[in-house]
Amino acid sequence: MLNIPNAITVSRILLVPVFAILFAVPGAPARIAAFVIFCIAGATDALDGLAARKLNAGSDFGRMLDPIADKILVAVALMMLIAEGGYGTPHLDPQDLHRPVYHVAMDPSHGLRSLLRLVPALVILSREILVSGLREFLAGAAVSVPVTRIAKAKTTIQMIAIGAMLLDPLAQRWLSEDQAMLYSWISYGALWLAAALTVGTGYAYFRAGLRHLHPRARAVREQRRARKAAAHRHAGEPA
Repeated sequence: MLNIPNAITVSRILLVPVFAILFAVPGAPARIAAFVIFCIAGATDALDGLAARKLNAGSDFGRMLDPIADKILVAVALMMLIAEGGYGTPHLDPQDLHRPVYHVAMDPSHGLRSLLRLVPALVILSREILVSGLREFLAGAAVSVPVTRIAKAKTTIQMIAIGAMLLDPLAQRWLSEDQAMLYSWISYGALWLAAALTVGTGYAYFRAGLRHLHPRARAVREQRRARKAAAHRHAGEPA
């Protein structure tokens, strides 16, 4: 069960708490390390599929675990970014000039930045919950929805956007004002684009689910199950 592709998938899950801890640690080195861990975890998403195809080592366990690992990584990263958006820029403690103090920000610009993170993040997370339920339903109906190029593009843009937003605080500190603003526009725009593609790919699952809720579709499924049950009964009868 734990072949090379599955081991790569499991490693992606194990990297998530490491990423979360590094993200929570203040300072540029920790944030850069969190970014590197996120990139490594994101790269394993392509590596496990490539390894499964090259080694012909695909398994039901891997097909089950792979989307779960993806959702855990994306959900944790988005939640950490949203939580970070609830705080303002650091100010030095008058009693200790080396210790930054974070407080809830009240300035409109920071509130807008938080909102621009929150809305697409909620869209992406809501879609993942919806698709998980629909996949379970469609699996019970013996229906598979193939992964489209749009879905793959959504995943790629989503990972790039999250990675870029991880470094946004450092961009604000190290780049000029104009460069930092451009960086933010690109990273936030990529996240919104990923959210839009998320809605589109989620609708494809939803439409497939609606088709199989139709009474005629239910009748076809019942006939198919009856034929399979009859075939199993005949197969079990002695010759």
